[in-house]
Amino acid sequence: MINKYSEEKFDIRNFSYEELAAYLKAEGERPFRATQIFEWLYQKGAWSFDEMNNLSKPLRVLLTERFILKPRKIAEKQISADGTTKFLFELDDQQRIETVLIPTAKRTTVCVSTQAGCKFGCRFCASGIGGWKRNLTTAEIITQILHIKEESKKHGNPLSHIVYMGVGEPLDNFAHVMKSVRIINDKKGVNIGARRITVSTCGVIPGIEQLAKEGIQIELAISLHGFDNASRNVLMPVNRKYPFDDLMAACRAYIKATKRQITFEYILIKDVTCTEKAAAALKKSFKGIICKMNLIPYNPVSEFDCQTPSRNEMFAFKNQLERIGIHTTLRAPRGKDVAAACGQLRYTVDNVVRKMT
Repeated sequence: MINKYSEEKFDIRNFSYEELAAYLKAEGERPFRATQIFEWLYQKGAWSFDEMNNLSKPLRVLLTERFILKPRKIAEKQISADGTTKFLFELDDQQRIETVLIPTAKRTTVCVSTQAGCKFGCRFCASGIGGWKRNLTTAEIITQILHIKEESKKHGNPLSHIVYMGVGEPLDNFAHVMKSVRIINDKKGVNIGARRITVSTCGVIPGIEQLAKEGIQIELAISLHGFDNASRNVLMPVNRKYPFDDLMAACRAYIKATKRQITFEYILIKDVTCTEKAAAALKKSFKGIICKMNLIPYNPVSEFDCQTPSRNEMFAFKNQLERIGIHTTLRAPRGKDVAAACGQLRYTVDNVVRKMT
């Protein structure tokens, strides 16, 4: 790997701390230089090697010759009335991704994309409309976070929470996502606690099984969105490969192996998922599972004909779930006016309207 990196310019933020230390050692540098460089990258916010003034000039020249270190191009920035800020980043190959800063009174969260486009095509989500192009690299994931960390200085609270819930399926890009998670969590890196990092999945069972073996106490969120096999087949094509019952079994196994609680994300679509039938089915499926369920009102996407339930319908459904023992929260949409809310982030646009059939 080190030889490969030394032959062509490569974004230095793709290195883990251990990889960077090994590279520097191979170049005759002392290992503590890796700590200094990590501090510049992730704590001091350097966007060029010239800023790293406690490194020797020859080392700065070497790094400049061998590696890339620069900010992403911000193609567009939109600020919602509620303070949510959406960034459209342009990557080096002209692919584009959206990233969202979500400030509240007590925390600042970044919603990160992990792929250029999405291959899973959920029937209420804009992210897959333009199709899938490729996985993001570790550096492309990390630099979203670094930009938001810098932007968060304008708000009352520094960046405190990371959610992998932007464009793409995180567990379909497992290696790069987990490498970025470890850099974020590393005390020498961004230094954000594992329990403030959430990875979401639409239900990629092999990824859930692999995550259970990682030994890191991050939060797992399951985008469930259906209440049984038939409903999930309509809403989420991934269910045909990883059926509802198999997914629930994988979740039970994950909880048993990690002793960690899972958060289930569940979209509220009028007359589809927000019904008495749905509540009854969920009661059966969640028997014996201690979890949280995050209810998400459907956020409009022009290509889909779904409808958001009324406030009364949503609270009635929430109360039904509470009565049967499922702890729920009803998420307040953030950034809806700039299409930054859950399900509205996208890669590209087409004019296809997908009907709920």
